[in-house]
Amino acid sequence: MLKTPPTIALQSIACLLLFTLLSPLAKSQGISGKLLSPDNKIEINFQTGQLDKKSVATPLFYTVSFKGKPLFKPSLLSLNIKGAQPLGGDVRITNSKIMPVDNTYQLVVGKASKVRDQYNLLQLELQENSAPGRKLMIEARAYNDAVAFRYIAPEQEALQSGYELMNENTEFHFSNDATTYAQVLPHYRSMYESEYLKLSVSAFSNQGGVKSSVLIGLPMLAEVPGAGWVAIAESELQGYSSMYLTNPSGGWSGHTMLSRLSPALDSSGIAVKGKGSIRSAWRIVMIGDDPGRIIESNAVMNLTSPSAVANTDWIKPGKASWDWWSGSLGADGKPAFTTANMKYYVDFAAKSGLEYMLVDAGWSEFRDITKMTGKVDIPELVKYAAAKNVKVWIWLYAPTVMKQMEEAFALYEKWGVAGVKIDFVERDDQQGIEFYYTTAKTAAAHHLMVDFHGSTKPFGLERTYPNVMNYEAVLGMEQSKGGTRDNPDNHAMLPFTRMLTGPMDFTPGGFDNVTKEQFFARSDSPMVMGTRAHQLAMYVVYQAQFGMVSDYPAAYEGQPDFEFIKKVPASWDEIKVLHGVPGEYISIARRRGNDWYIGSITNWNARTLGIPLSFLGSGNYTAEIYSDAADAAINPKHTAISKQQVSNKTVLQAKLVTGGGYAVRITKNK
Repeated sequence: MLKTPPTIALQSIACLLLFTLLSPLAKSQGISGKLLSPDNKIEINFQTGQLDKKSVATPLFYTVSFKGKPLFKPSLLSLNIKGAQPLGGDVRITNSKIMPVDNTYQLVVGKASKVRDQYNLLQLELQENSAPGRKLMIEARAYNDAVAFRYIAPEQEALQSGYELMNENTEFHFSNDATTYAQVLPHYRSMYESEYLKLSVSAFSNQGGVKSSVLIGLPMLAEVPGAGWVAIAESELQGYSSMYLTNPSGGWSGHTMLSRLSPALDSSGIAVKGKGSIRSAWRIVMIGDDPGRIIESNAVMNLTSPSAVANTDWIKPGKASWDWWSGSLGADGKPAFTTANMKYYVDFAAKSGLEYMLVDAGWSEFRDITKMTGKVDIPELVKYAAAKNVKVWIWLYAPTVMKQMEEAFALYEKWGVAGVKIDFVERDDQQGIEFYYTTAKTAAAHHLMVDFHGSTKPFGLERTYPNVMNYEAVLGMEQSKGGTRDNPDNHAMLPFTRMLTGPMDFTPGGFDNVTKEQFFARSDSPMVMGTRAHQLAMYVVYQAQFGMVSDYPAAYEGQPDFEFIKKVPASWDEIKVLHGVPGEYISIARRRGNDWYIGSITNWNARTLGIPLSFLGSGNYTAEIYSDAADAAINPKHTAISKQQVSNKTVLQAKLVTGGGYAVRITKNK
């Protein structure tokens, strides 16, 4: 049953009555489909009309405003179906319905454990003005922090024999030349591991007067001058293809982004094949006064189907020791990919209170993931780890998983494996998206958790299948093995961009911390730029239900600041973004149970941040603080550890050196 506060219900009924009374006039003018958020601050309005005076067609379009200020100008909407005119290019509104919805649900994994799902719902029915008179529906939701919509072409004669969807013509026409934080990708088969660039929308379409076109991956953050912040994302992709953005105008004043669906790998250009009906993924625009509010948003999860896994007791977030990043260094400091050395990592996990140990590539045959190479005996390691209350994850090659999934997953369940890290998926076309769903479902049937690598960005799958713990799709710490792309500038950008749509396996925990000048790339025992406190803070700033403790065990021996990593949780009940600027700095507070954790990181600019603790309840607390030492700018490994009595009136003063950080654990005094 939907639970709706009386005031919201009365407002919504009044709006619906008014809308019904005005609907004949609205239809005659080609204007209809206005939807407000529950707090009335966000408006999305769907209309049909002649945007071009030379055209006789009445296309479907929408606008979005925030607190009365426009975010998106009229932006066209249609579906490009092979062999037919775009569906939505010349239509009229035939019916509409608005209703309020207010639910609360629990998440097994996520940025919060309990989520309020409150929105106003619009169902808009349209029909083409000319033969064959195809029907189209738009389903839209307005939240207090987002709007979302999706296309639905119901079952009808024109679709009965099947359809081939080439693309969506979904526009995002900014009201002004917005500043974007965009990930430019080389093609549709990348792994979303490029930098996020701060550029005006106009910069993409006009390079010094030369027309150009780029492919941009989601999510994309943007600041619309004088109006607010937005982030474009998507959710609920089953049966569909992933959406990208591109710039269509090639001129000075377009200020528009246009959807592009990931095409099938057969070079046909077809994005989605189906029969009977079309139901697109949700197109989401998260909205806020500042980007911190967008980080806090649960819009992607709200728009995803509830859990399909009945019993989730076996799904446990946690942190893992990991052999690959360090080069599988053993107790003697030498690389060894052997059962004995993996037991060394298990011992470290057990000693440190880590729940898991991850065995990376090399244990199985590349093209047969049911056969071991003889280097690491997985069943023996699982048994050894179980005796120490540690569970084992294993690495898999995605193309082979596609061929051997059922056989392999059944075998791993028999062995007692806890989860699988599936790498090099490298696709998010319709068939690729189906692979994510099939993998999650099959893994759940065999009580296996999943960490997708070489993957697309999150799209809410982890709500439907909470055994999906993590995704890579990020320029992460692995890049420090090869160059300088992994650096504090990148670190301070990721919470505002990639992390908006879900967890990311950045793999923090590097303890060979160096300055920019000291750094050089190496594969074994890599260095990381920035301070030790910066690495600690990432465990709070970044969301990762399956979190890596990436360095080799000896790197943490005798290091008192490792205590913070041992204590910090991998899943959370609540999030508060305290302040931040994309690419510059951020402070995030997260709660697990009665304890709060704070993480602050900065780019290469040193700064002092005032951190108010007003989110605390009444009473007195103890803050255990891990901050940059006075000399950390030249000795980044040096961390100052202190304790301080605090309350909800306290404002901590976090002094961050260049590439610095600040990590805090707050517990209530008994």
